[in-house]
Amino acid sequence: MSNNTTSRQLLPSITGGVWGWVFLLLISCGGQTKRSDAPDTIALQPAPTFVADSAMAYVEAQCAFGPRVPGSAAHQACGDWIVKQFQAQGAEVVELRTTLNGYDGKPMPCRNIQARLNPEAVDRILITAHWDSRAWADNDSNPQHHHTPVLAANDGASGVAVMLEMARVIAQKGLSYGIDFVCFDVEDQGTPQWAEETEESYWCLGSRYWAQEAFAAGYRARYGVNLDMVGGRGARFAMEGFSKQYGKPIVDMVWHLAVQLGYSNYFVLEDGGYVTDDHLPINRILHTPCIDIIPCVAGASSSFGPTWHTINDTPENIDPGALQAVGQTLLQLIYNDNE
Repeated sequence: MSNNTTSRQLLPSITGGVWGWVFLLLISCGGQTKRSDAPDTIALQPAPTFVADSAMAYVEAQCAFGPRVPGSAAHQACGDWIVKQFQAQGAEVVELRTTLNGYDGKPMPCRNIQARLNPEAVDRILITAHWDSRAWADNDSNPQHHHTPVLAANDGASGVAVMLEMARVIAQKGLSYGIDFVCFDVEDQGTPQWAEETEESYWCLGSRYWAQEAFAAGYRARYGVNLDMVGGRGARFAMEGFSKQYGKPIVDMVWHLAVQLGYSNYFVLEDGGYVTDDHLPINRILHTPCIDIIPCVAGASSSFGPTWHTINDTPENIDPGALQAVGQTLLQLIYNDNE
């Protein structure tokens, strides 16, 4: 993923049902202040409990394979493991494989993994994250590490871990509609910082391919939520710009639910930047409103956190509390909409 400050056209927002509840926010970020009214309390429906220790074990298990760089043995083995974990929860797993060219023209295998709970249901919700590891720690403070693959505990494994734990508890409780968990590949192989020219189009290749194929197949979901780097220590999740453009009602609901559940130290009522991430192909190609939960860490060497694209993106730097905040908030979001 990468930062992007270019504005985009707003798609029509979803209305009706739970999404008819929209409120204005009083926020201040980057020196810009916006007015708002205080939101009303949302009636919380019974939702299963997200277990942070279980999610943490999923992070550690992925990292035990080593960096999951496309084409590596660790990538193949971890992909097989992810498939088995979803299948163990009764999910129907479909893989979408292809070969994509990287910034240097070299081909990379791409393996998108889609796990469907309650696959016969027409009404569906989409939850996504990427599972590949960046091939270069090109944001590391030590230039000697710039060609070292990233273990990607946060930037990849954390989002998948949250989805796996959500799938586990949802499978136990059940839902009246379907959930699609999609693990995107080849998200994090964008142009390295040492390249002579930076090119935005080499990020999020796997999600772009998936969205094109899903659109051609007539796939439909009510809305989507993308998870990226949702476990880092010190994580603060501001409201990402493109997410507000394409799915403001969803952003409003997620952030208010998080605050109401007691996670205001993670979900802050502030505007974040505009980020090129896997939610953009879902919005622009599939035309499904999709938001991005991604950190905006003030005062860090990167707004994505100090371990971003460094050799320090390891399980020791994962905060189980961040995993809990994201996972429980999303479970509440889903079960509040369970009709």
